Amino acid sequence: MRGSVQGAPGNRCPYCDCLKEEIMKLILNFAIISIFSAVAIASTDSNYSGLQANALKSLSNQEITGYLNGKGMGFSKVAELNHFPGPRHVIDLASELSLSKQQIHEANSIYQSMHLEAKKYGSEFVAKEREIEHLFLSQNVDSQNLKILVRESAELKGKIRLAHLKAHISQKQLLTRDQIRKYDEIRGYVGGQNQKHMHHH
Repeated sequence: MRGSVQGAPGNRCPYCDCLKEEIMKLILNFAIISIFSAVAIASTDSNYSGLQANALKSLSNQEITGYLNGKGMGFSKVAELNHFPGPRHVIDLASELSLSKQQIHEANSIYQSMHLEAKKYGSEFVAKEREIEHLFLSQNVDSQNLKILVRESAELKGKIRLAHLKAHISQKQLLTRDQIRKYDEIRGYVGGQNQKHMHHH
């Protein structure tokens, strides 16, 4: 009887062990959650990190260069992927598409017209974005003035896109159906769901 009493203090408590395990699990889970939360917060906070050095805060330096030089900027994607070839690419593929001299001449004309128009509106767009930035730099933003500037900026961006899309429409009218099909093949557009919607010329 005495022996069993003396041995009691050394006995392990199953309940206590289970409780310790649960506490350790909770601590570990909390640590993991904290780490992921910290990473997420850091990622969110760094989205604009480094952009303060840009010449214009609303646009990257690459975008500014693109607008000022009349680049495509993805504005004509909806046309390009629906069988409306772009004049610049058509000119580059003149040999592969077996273009006639007249087709090459007209494609160049379309491209030059589009390029000049896109550069003009692109320069105006960048200037308008600079006006918006100066408004915020002043730390005194007038809501009515801001509304006007933002609307004008959006209109200019729309004109740039329209210039590119009109060029694709004009270019398609100069090509045969076979040339358009060949263009899509070379550009890697074959097999899309819109292939069956190609029109006759």
